[in-house]
Amino acid sequence: MNKPETIEDFYQNKFSFLPDNLQNGVGHFNVFKLEDCLRDDHKPMSYNRRDYYKICLTRGHNVYHYADKSIEINGTALIFFNPLVPYTWELASGKQSEVTGYFCIFTEAFFTEKIRGNIGDLPMFTHGGKPAYILNEQQDKQIEAIFSKMFEEINTDYIYKYDLLRNYITEITHFALKTQPSETLFKHTDANTRITSVFTELLERQFPIETTTQRLTMRSAKDYASQLSVHVNHLNRAIKETTGKTTTHYITERLLSEAKALLKHTDWNISEIGYCLGFEEPTHFNNFFKKLTNHTPTSYRIV
Repeated sequence: MNKPETIEDFYQNKFSFLPDNLQNGVGHFNVFKLEDCLRDDHKPMSYNRRDYYKICLTRGHNVYHYADKSIEINGTALIFFNPLVPYTWELASGKQSEVTGYFCIFTEAFFTEKIRGNIGDLPMFTHGGKPAYILNEQQDKQIEAIFSKMFEEINTDYIYKYDLLRNYITEITHFALKTQPSETLFKHTDANTRITSVFTELLERQFPIETTTQRLTMRSAKDYASQLSVHVNHLNRAIKETTGKTTTHYITERLLSEAKALLKHTDWNISEIGYCLGFEEPTHFNNFFKKLTNHTPTSYRIV
């Protein structure tokens, strides 16, 4: 018996069928009806980060888990997700078939190719921002009308249609900026487990290192706490209580594992490997590796 398709599988399959002109030059964009993507035989969406921004108009009684927080929505809401923060959702009541709405997904390149500035700087997409906006019936109709325009436009041959689609996204974000974000956030009883899961996901998303131009951007507990908009002491305590290990131990262990793989399976020089792993100087990488293995990177490579 075939496994039911996950929502994430559905997204990835949709992307694989995008026309070439969506993948060359302008970046990815697509728009969907939520009910077309949700069926009762879908598995819950995996709790992880995506490679694209997402704007969702959703109706129903749902709980969205976003970083270490959760948003309960019973009614209509406009929700913004950025590529950096892991998220998932679950039904609070009813069936998936009762959930309706729309969503569009797009990469940062879809904007940066044509517009100066970074869409990720908008308040609903920033770290610690409030991504959910509860809508009344009139506001629901306004946003639905914009999504309907997206549906119509993406299927046309109009040469400037992507400019219009960018404008529609901009219109939705400005609508949200003039609307009060929802304050119905709550912490789960398993908050420590959740934040540990999010931390692990963010850590693993930096690997594997595949080119000498790729570089780790988060190497300390403080970096991850900042990304998740929590105090570093809160992150450290949650991980320690959940796993018995420190945040620094996890990061160090993963860095060492990647360092060993790069030393054994690439011909990159020691300086390149150290740089990719976030070390400012080759000597810093040498000292880090020798302290943990009793070998220098060079001697480990030839063993």
